[in-house]
Amino acid sequence: MPENNNQNIQNNKTKMSQKKKYIIIIAVVVSIIFLTSASVFAYQVYVENTLPDERPWCNLIETDDCRYHPSIDKPVIYLYPTKTTDVKVELNYNGKLISTYPSYDKNISGWQVIAKPDGNLINIADGKEYSYLFWEGIGNTNYSKFDNGFVVKGSQTKDFLQSSLAKIGLTPREYNEMIVYWLPKMENNNYNLIRFAGQEYIDSAKLTVTPTPDSILRVFMVFKPLDKYQPIPTQQLQSFDRKGFAVVEWGGTEIK
Repeated sequence: MPENNNQNIQNNKTKMSQKKKYIIIIAVVVSIIFLTSASVFAYQVYVENTLPDERPWCNLIETDDCRYHPSIDKPVIYLYPTKTTDVKVELNYNGKLISTYPSYDKNISGWQVIAKPDGNLINIADGKEYSYLFWEGIGNTNYSKFDNGFVVKGSQTKDFLQSSLAKIGLTPREYNEMIVYWLPKMENNNYNLIRFAGQEYIDSAKLTVTPTPDSILRVFMVFKPLDKYQPIPTQQLQSFDRKGFAVVEWGGTEIK
C-alpha cells in the first residue's frame, strides 16, 4: 500500500508538473500574441501620426499616410555673376529638406560660396568646387491642380522639353542637365501632363541671394503620367531676359 500511495503521489506530481508546463506554454503564447498585436498597433499609430515630411518616399498621392505632401526633386541653383563674387544664398522652404549638396548650413540658413562668371562655385565651408547648389525636400504645397499645361506623348517628351525649356530661357547646358534627370521618369509613359509652376513654387521655396541678382529664373516642372490623351488649355510660356548677375534654378515634382 505505501508503495501504491507513493506511486499515486508521484503520478499526481507528474500531472501537476505537466499541467504547469502547459499553463506556462499557454501564457508565453498569449504574451507573444499580445506583444505582437501591441507592436503592430503602435507602429500603425506611429505611421498615422508621423509627419509626412519625415518620410521622403512620400509624393503627392491621395492617401492619409502622405496627406498630399509632394517631394520636390533636384532643384539645382546656378549662379552667374559678372565677376568673381562672394555670394550668400538663403533658402526659406515651406517643408523639410531631405538632401543638399554642398551641405546646407543651418547657421546661415543656406550656402556661402565664391561664384565665378562661368557658373563654377567654391563652397566656403569645405573649400571644394561645385557646379551648382542642389537641394531636395518634402513640401506643404499642393501642385496637383492643372488649369493649363501640355499633354505630351512619352516618346515626344525629349523634344518637347528641349524646345520648351529653351523658350523659357535655359541654356543648353542647363536644360540638358534637367532633361537627363527627368526624361527616364517620363519617356516610357503613354502621355505626360505637364505644366510649369509659377508663384506658388516661388512662395513655397523663397530664395534670398546676396548681393541681389539682376535677373532670376526659377523653372519648376510639375508632371503627371497619363494612360490616355486628355485635352487641356495650353499654358503660355514666358521668355527669360538673362542679364547682369543671373540666378537660374530648375527642379520639379511628379504627381501620382
